[in-house]
Amino acid sequence: MTTQTLPFSAIVGQDELKRALLAVGANDDLDGLLVRGEKGTAKSTAVRALADLLPEQTVVAGCPYGCPPDPDDPARQCESCRARDDPAVEHRPVPLVTLPLGATRDRVAGTLSVADALDGEASFDPGLLARANRGILYVDEVNLLDDHLVDLLLDAAASGVNRVERDGMSVEHPAEFTLVGTMNPEEGDLRPQLRDRFALQATVVGSRDIDDRVAIIDRALGGGDDAEAAGDARREETAALEAALREATARLDTVALPTEFKRDIAELCVDAGVEGHRADIAIARAARTLAALDGRTKVLESDVREAAALALPHRLQSRPFDDDPDLDDVLDDHFDEEADRGENEGDDGDSDGDDAADSDSDGTDSGGGDDGGDGGDDGDNSEEAGFDADPDSDAPGETPDSDAGDDDAGGGDRADESGAESGDSEDGASEDGDTDDSDAPDDDGDDPDEVTPLLPGQRRAAVGDAERPPVEDAAFDAETPGDGSRAAVRESRQGRGSRVRTEPATETDDIDVPASVRAAASAGRTSPTRSDLRTAVARGSAATLVVFVVDASASMRAAMRQAKGTVLSLLEDAYEKRDEVAFVAVAGDDAEVLLPPTDSVTLAARHLKELPTGDRTPLPSGLDAARRLVDRSDADAALVVVVTDGRANVADGSPTGQTRSAARGLATADASVVVVDAGDDGIGVTDILVSETGARRIPLSDLSAERVAEAARSADGQ
Repeated sequence: MTTQTLPFSAIVGQDELKRALLAVGANDDLDGLLVRGEKGTAKSTAVRALADLLPEQTVVAGCPYGCPPDPDDPARQCESCRARDDPAVEHRPVPLVTLPLGATRDRVAGTLSVADALDGEASFDPGLLARANRGILYVDEVNLLDDHLVDLLLDAAASGVNRVERDGMSVEHPAEFTLVGTMNPEEGDLRPQLRDRFALQATVVGSRDIDDRVAIIDRALGGGDDAEAAGDARREETAALEAALREATARLDTVALPTEFKRDIAELCVDAGVEGHRADIAIARAARTLAALDGRTKVLESDVREAAALALPHRLQSRPFDDDPDLDDVLDDHFDEEADRGENEGDDGDSDGDDAADSDSDGTDSGGGDDGGDGGDDGDNSEEAGFDADPDSDAPGETPDSDAGDDDAGGGDRADESGAESGDSEDGASEDGDTDDSDAPDDDGDDPDEVTPLLPGQRRAAVGDAERPPVEDAAFDAETPGDGSRAAVRESRQGRGSRVRTEPATETDDIDVPASVRAAASAGRTSPTRSDLRTAVARGSAATLVVFVVDASASMRAAMRQAKGTVLSLLEDAYEKRDEVAFVAVAGDDAEVLLPPTDSVTLAARHLKELPTGDRTPLPSGLDAARRLVDRSDADAALVVVVTDGRANVADGSPTGQTRSAARGLATADASVVVVDAGDDGIGVTDILVSETGARRIPLSDLSAERVAEAARSADGQ
């Protein structure tokens, strides 16, 4: 079945994304692009449209890996192609291969062919890495990809070769691909090792411009005024883009990067505090590519700045609960210093200084879209947010559910990079529990799209000036989930997690039929015997889910100021242990799950700071919400931390009776419970909550992260 793809030139706005895609399309050495942004913003649509722009490849006819027919480059050929003399050739489109999140290791790396095994032959069945050779490997929601598949991608990306040694086979084949991954930051972060493998990053947000949104609707429906004329214009633009890509690729080797800009790049990366040298190399390659796309053979300062804006965002270092470094500030500081230095040095520079002077007029842009008729979409690449968005549903061949929620929350994801909540000093509240009225407006400087929305009758809680907890550098540099933490990797034959290998099956194990057939074939048998039967071994992360149920009623304002530092310390502990966290606010007429389970503790810290408050306490509803989160979780252990003064006063019936019932329900969930008691002795329903759930009770006066962390460790028996 053929899926119709929206043309690249028909995508509304998204200049940064389109510019980055054209760069990786023109230069194979830019071996990855990470696209961050909310759902329904044309991320996958743009990737598919890029594949349609790329020129066809010449490959060895019949080669399953698409090897180039170049005897002078044997390193890029498989063993079979290296042995051929003057092989036949054919042409094919650049492959675009999608790696599903649920793919098995066999499907990705390849394995023994079951079909051939049934015929008594042992042959290799290539996987997705083989299909993606010399093409694009696309991973939607790459931040949710299982660790064992991430490891596989890292190995292949580092060497350009896929090695398979299993089922009695030993196979090696080329696996050079451009990795393009998309992610929604609110669904979790990306492993640092994989993040650094993306040469560039583009950020997309939903458009707030009405005209653009109307244009998006027209293109999704295939109509609008002058649809036929617009279609003709887009075909011309598409042809021009194809020509521009071919010319840029051909021009690339002739593009000069002046020495002064090489030093600029090195100094910028040092100033930005990035680790390693991949950022330097990515900026240099991207700057040359952007110049080639603009039809030039010499890099300008504007190219360097634009390249840095694409290569640095995902590499800037920040600590949990700290604001992420502002990329624009980093670039402004560096290039302003360069300009000042140039003025001080006068005219004694080399001729390359003219290029820098010329680029001053470009600002942060690369000049006006001289990519051969793209109407300026690719040249006008400001690093700021505010790019227009086109929903994934704009391609008529897309799945219908891609329409859902396309226009929700517009423009929220760029602000994700503005980070977490260490900058609490704007609250300006004293540590005493006096008036809170002056605290409420103090957060007005925050991005209104990023804070938790208020319901009628609610206002912001003043949660004090608690310092962020110290986070050890080792927590940042942990190579894999589970290093010295609760989140140990666990293997199981019970089907939980991702399939990583097979083992001989016992009488009680489920049988993996393909693996059993392969085992028989590798032993030279045409049908499996009892000794050939295999079972799949799955690997999953034994992480803990930590659910914070926070009483945000008016009576808790002073207590929350006192408790905030400790709760942030608990979030730090969750970060170091690679746990998932969820956040439930108890205020007003009903409890609200502000943050579903996620490994992004930065988001949890943000919601703690921007906690909406109300004058009532629906505690039973909050306990019920926590139970549902635990019941739906796949985590191997769960911890519920309830911070309350116990003054429940909202329920369907008696608040006391409903609290007892909700506590009993929570007790049936597979979770440990810790109650942080902020109430007066003998007042409220805290005693009922503790007795019905068997919770560990910690008075607010004795609250410390160590006390609660003890309970967290006991949640999974450690």
